[in-house]
Amino acid sequence: MNGWNRALTTLLAAAAAGFLLWLASTFDLHHTGGYWAAMGIVAGCGLLLGLAQLRGMGGNPPAMFLLCFAPVLVCAGWVLLYAQPHAVWGRGLIHRWSGDIGIGGAVHHLATWNGVLAFGIGLVFALVLEPGLVRRRREVVATEPAPVYGRPAMDPAAADEPTLAERRDVGTPVDSGVTRTTTTIR
Repeated sequence: MNGWNRALTTLLAAAAAGFLLWLASTFDLHHTGGYWAAMGIVAGCGLLLGLAQLRGMGGNPPAMFLLCFAPVLVCAGWVLLYAQPHAVWGRGLIHRWSGDIGIGGAVHHLATWNGVLAFGIGLVFALVLEPGLVRRRREVVATEPAPVYGRPAMDPAAADEPTLAERRDVGTPVDSGVTRTTTTIR
């Protein structure tokens, strides 16, 4: 899945979650059946957004920002402005515009879930940042070190010689330069 597919999948999941939140707001939350049906649908919204990220590594943060975060911010922000308690920051304007373009009822029903919408804005913003913050592992190719002064970097004959500790164990003088091989069979 490339970065554009991830962005489009996230946008589609956010749109479906918005529709499902609207659908959940139509249930009667004062009865047990309606309450649990609405809560199940809200949980499904979180599942949709999580599943959209299933293969999210290597995403495209600019595409995620333009295709996912900007529309989610505008749509959810519109509903949050509509639902604010006092007419500060354009609440009256949003109410009029919602009525003028025929979405007043849907915005009113979605305002029931204003906490979920605010959570969704933060979640989608975090999803925009995720691929850029993960360090990608680079493939390390083993190469032979460069020879020093015309000699190979590793001398196979010297590699087979005993170490200083092995020489001390068998009693060979350290600075004698004599190499002995001792095999003990037990």
